[in-house]
Order: sequence, then C-alpha cells, then structure tokens
Amino acid sequence: MSDPLRPQRLVVGISGASGAIIGIELLKIMKQQFPSWETHLVISTGARRTIAQETSYSLEEVESLATKCHALENVGASIASGTFKTAGMVVVPCSMKTVAGIAQGMSTNLLLRAADVIIKERRKLVLVARESPLSPIHLRNMTTVASIGAIVLPPVLTFYNKPRSIEDMTRHIVGKILDVFDLEIGGFQRWDPKEDGDKSL
Repeated sequence: MSDPLRPQRLVVGISGASGAIIGIELLKIMKQQFPSWETHLVISTGARRTIAQETSYSLEEVESLATKCHALENVGASIASGTFKTAGMVVVPCSMKTVAGIAQGMSTNLLLRAADVIIKERRKLVLVARESPLSPIHLRNMTTVASIGAIVLPPVLTFYNKPRSIEDMTRHIVGKILDVFDLEIGGFQRWDPKEDGDKSL
C-alpha cells in the first residue's frame, strides 16, 4: 500500500546537453522496475535535437516510456503547480543553460517552471549537469542551485564497478540518481571494500 504522504510521482526533464541516453535509460528503468510510480516527462527543444543526434530512439519512443508527457510550452500543466504532489524532479541531462535558468528562477517554459515548483515546495531536485570544462559562470550557477537545496549530480564515470560497456556506465549513473529517491535498481553496484577495516584511504 503506497504512502499518501510520499506521492509516487517523479518529474523527469530532459534538456539539451549531451547524454540524452541517461534520461532515456532512467525512464526505461522506472517503467520496468517501478511500475507503481508515475513519471511526468518534459523535453526541451534542445533535447529533441540531441535525442535525434545521439540515439536511435524516436521522440515518440522516448515519450512512450513516460506515464505522462507534457508539452514544453504548457506552463499550465499539472507539474507547474505545487498542489500537484510529487516526490521530486530529475533533469537528466541538465544543460548549463537549464542550470542558469533554474538558478535565476526564470520560469520561461514548463521544464524551468516545474523545477521552480520543486524548489519552492522543498522537494528533491536532482540536476545531472553535463559540461566540460566548467567555466566560472557554470560553477557559480551550480553553487547557487546547490545552496538552495538542489543536488548537482554530474554523470561522472565510475570504475570500481568494472563497467564493460557504455550501458553499464549509464545504468550506474541512473542508479545513483534514483538512490536519491530511495529507489534501488537491479544491478546497481555500491562501493564495498573487500577487506573490513581497510585503511588504504
């Protein structure tokens, strides 16, 4: 029985940074492993281009992975209101333009407005920020969003889990994202030193 005080809804934004496949993989895992959860998806204009350039998925295929897909320009959608209860929001990947928009409270489209709602309602906001190298402007904006409670979670490669493919690395990042919401995915490998009391660090 679900807890009415912890709504099983997750807002997912995909913005125009490289790494659209991470957002797609997150939607796939949510649909496969957490069928009781609703996913509310909004895709930016830049993300539409990135999905076409970086993946073999059509826009329709990506949208079909979500419970509900909202138009970017529809600032009157359910996720634009704080009265629409959610567990939080993930922007994956999150472009520096989107980070800047969130940091400045520029609710000029539904993705930015939904993030603004999450912040004002004190819910969990995960920004999978993707850029390299980072400029002082990028760092300042990320510090701003972190200072107001957002979790900045760059898709940094992990090697202790001995990934054998891009899919392994992508899945690990998704595992870290969903761990913020206390969702444990199959195959997610946590750091586990082989020797108890390891003092190598």
